[in-house]
Amino acid sequence: MAEGGEEDLPRDAKIVKTLLKSMGVEDYEPRVVHQFLELWYRYVVDVLTDAQVYSEHAGKASIDSDDIKLAIQSKVNFSFSQPPPREVLLELARNRNKIPLPKSIAGTGVPLPPEQDTLINPNYQLAITKRRQTSQPEETEEDEESADPNPTPSQNPSVSHEKTDVPQGTPQRVSFPLGAKRPR
Repeated sequence: MAEGGEEDLPRDAKIVKTLLKSMGVEDYEPRVVHQFLELWYRYVVDVLTDAQVYSEHAGKASIDSDDIKLAIQSKVNFSFSQPPPREVLLELARNRNKIPLPKSIAGTGVPLPPEQDTLINPNYQLAITKRRQTSQPEETEEDEESADPNPTPSQNPSVSHEKTDVPQGTPQRVSFPLGAKRPR
């Protein structure tokens, strides 16, 4: 990091730079100093606010060192937790490792869960509404005599519409799997 402009830095920023240098950090972005300053100021404000609450609770007129020590101790107890001792972790690991892993029942390849637990079942539904056909005039006896003896379904509307069991206007639901392959 460039050392130019060192003289116009605030005292706290110079302290943060010195701390970083003492810990062996030589290369860092300039905003790291600002982030540390923000963390530092927030921590100090929290500790002083807690110390003021403790002082008021004790009925004191001002904050003293005991209030600040108590505030710092409460921050340490609730903000930072110490890891368990190494011996405790080793004992836990030994107990856990006594239980053998289950044998793999699957052969080669990737073991998959049972079919009912997978997401390849039909899970997508479309609501298809039937369109209502416009009503055509009814045939009379005169029309039947002049009609074609072999009517096609398009000519005889009564034949083409009687095959549907779904009432008109009722949506029909269709399900299909998302990952299915099309038949060829």
